[in-house]
Amino acid sequence: MSRDSTCTTENNEWRLILVEGPPLRADAQRNRARILDAAEVVFAEFGARASTEEVARRAGVAIGTVFRHFPTKDDLLAAIMKRLLAQLVEEAGKRDLFSFFTHTVAHAAAKKTAVDLLAGSGVDIQLPDALSQLEEAVGGLLEQAQAAGAVADSVRLPEVMALLAAVCQGALHGGWDQRLQARTLAIIFAGLS
Repeated sequence: MSRDSTCTTENNEWRLILVEGPPLRADAQRNRARILDAAEVVFAEFGARASTEEVARRAGVAIGTVFRHFPTKDDLLAAIMKRLLAQLVEEAGKRDLFSFFTHTVAHAAAKKTAVDLLAGSGVDIQLPDALSQLEEAVGGLLEQAQAAGAVADSVRLPEVMALLAAVCQGALHGGWDQRLQARTLAIIFAGLS
C-alpha cells in the first residue's frame, strides 16, 4: 500500500509517503484501516498482552486477514506508529506552532496509543523517514512562528522537538487534565517567546 499525505501551509509543503507494497484493492484498504483502528484500541486497553485474535475480532475480520497485512505484532505496531506520525504531519499542515503543540499534548493526554506500549515493551521500531518528515513539518511551523515574531530567533528545532516529546510523554503518562495542560503549555510558550 502506498499512501501519500500532502500537507500545505502558507509557506511550506510537506509530503509523507508510506510505501508498504503494491496498491491494495478497495476492500483490502478498508480491512487494513479497520485492523489498525481496532489495534489502537486493543493495545491501549490490554497493553503488551493484547492478542492479534482480539484485534481481528474487533475489526470484524478473520485472523488470516490480520496476518496477511501484518505478519507479526511488531509489524502491526510499526504500522500504527507510521499512521500516527502521518496524522501528526497532516495536523502540522493545518495549524500554527502553538496550536499544534496544544492539539498534540491534548491527544497524548486523552488517548493512550501504541506509543505507550512501545515505550514499555522493548519493541524497537525504527521509523527514521517518518520522524524526519515530522521534524520537517514542525521546523516549518517554527520558521513561521519566528517570522511572525511569536518565537525568539534563538530557539532551534531540536529544542522544540525535545519540548514537544517531553510534554507529550508527561501528558501521556501523567493523565494530565485540561487545566494542567494549559498551564504547562503557557509556561512553555512564554519561554519560546
